[in-house]
Amino acid sequence: MTVRQGTQGPATTGRATLVAGLPTAAAPVHAGAGARVRGRRGPRAPAPRVRAPVGPGLRTAAARVHDGAAHVRWYVRQVMGDDAYATYAAHQRAVHPGGVVMTEREFWRMRHAEQDANPGSRCC
Repeated sequence: MTVRQGTQGPATTGRATLVAGLPTAAAPVHAGAGARVRGRRGPRAPAPRVRAPVGPGLRTAAARVHDGAAHVRWYVRQVMGDDAYATYAAHQRAVHPGGVVMTEREFWRMRHAEQDANPGSRCC
C-alpha cells in the first residue's frame, strides 16, 4: 500500500491521501475526506431534492396535449350527437328569440322518431 502525505507536510495538513489498498496503523486516513475504507463509507450529505425543470417547452407541450384532447372530445361529441340539444337550444334562442324551445326530452323523442321514419344512409 502506498500512502502519500499532503504537499505541505504532516504538521500543517494532518491528512494523508490513500493511493491504493487499505490504510495502515502507521498512516491513518480520514474517511470523512472522501476516501473510502473497505466495508465502511464516510459521512455523506443527504442527496439534494431535485425537481424536474418545467420550462416553456414543457408547458407548451402539455397545453398542446390538452388542446388536442379537447378537439378529439369535441369531434366525438359531434359525431355521436351528444350535444345536439345544446346546439338546437342555442340556435333557437339566437335565431328565433321569441320562439318556444322544446324541452330536452321532447327534442330527443322528436329526433329519434325522425331517424326511425327517415333512416337515410347510416350503419344501424
